[in-house]
Amino acid sequence: MDVANQLVAQGQFRVLKVPLGFIKVLEWFFAIFAFSTCGSYSGMFKMAVECKNRTDSDLGVEVQFEYPFRLHQVYFDAPTCTDGSKERVFLVGDYSSSAEFFVTIGVFAFLYSTAALAIYIFFYEKYKENNKGPLIDLAVTGVFAFMWLVSSAAWAKGLSDVKTATNPDEVVTMIKACEEKIHRCHEVHDPVMSGLNTSVAFGFINLILWLGNLWFVFKETGIIAPFMRAPPPQDKPAPDTYGQQGAYEQDPYASSQGGYQPEYNQQGYNQEAEYGQGYGQQGAPTSYSNQM
Repeated sequence: MDVANQLVAQGQFRVLKVPLGFIKVLEWFFAIFAFSTCGSYSGMFKMAVECKNRTDSDLGVEVQFEYPFRLHQVYFDAPTCTDGSKERVFLVGDYSSSAEFFVTIGVFAFLYSTAALAIYIFFYEKYKENNKGPLIDLAVTGVFAFMWLVSSAAWAKGLSDVKTATNPDEVVTMIKACEEKIHRCHEVHDPVMSGLNTSVAFGFINLILWLGNLWFVFKETGIIAPFMRAPPPQDKPAPDTYGQQGAYEQDPYASSQGGYQPEYNQQGYNQEAEYGQGYGQQGAPTSYSNQM
């Protein structure tokens, strides 16, 4: 328990917020959805065989099939409409190769995504060491992207064949009693294929995710770094420019306030000088000299 706590404490979970880790989480989830929706499928369809003799009829011929879709091993018993006997009828086709290949790729993609996430979180420094980790990751990601393309396309074609082979309208044609017009055969319940359709969609979603992840893993390799242009250096003014600017420029607030105060002093001095001059010409000392 202490080891687990130490690993959690040392883990760099912030890597899950960047595209490299976030896309890997999506790959992990969608890989589970892809192989689970295909590998856990089981379907069923029903048919009705109405014989001319109603006692020989069977209105609920049920056929069940499942992954890995070896339909040539699936059989059902249908009435022959004669003496109450029945015949064993086998479906046609073996589509296990495309289905198993698709599920296998999904399982291995899930396992690799789990291992990659563990390395990103707990051993990211070693992952970046000597650039070997990103290069291996890039190669494996490219292989899985190609495998998802092949397996999804193959399973899409296989699913189309499975739908044809399990179509009740096609299956009733294999019943001998239905070849005679005096007997009436028809479908009762179609197989539900929505889960298998979803698995094909998840396969192509995985293809898109792994192709998109190629770019972010490629950026981690540093191969593109020598080809990236550095931004041009910005021109900075010379140190003398700052000195000259400081010498010639003054604070407008200081100049206006400092130049405003001496004007009062100068104005007062001029008034005193004019008053003294006028006092010398017309004041008391002049009158005193005239009386003498």
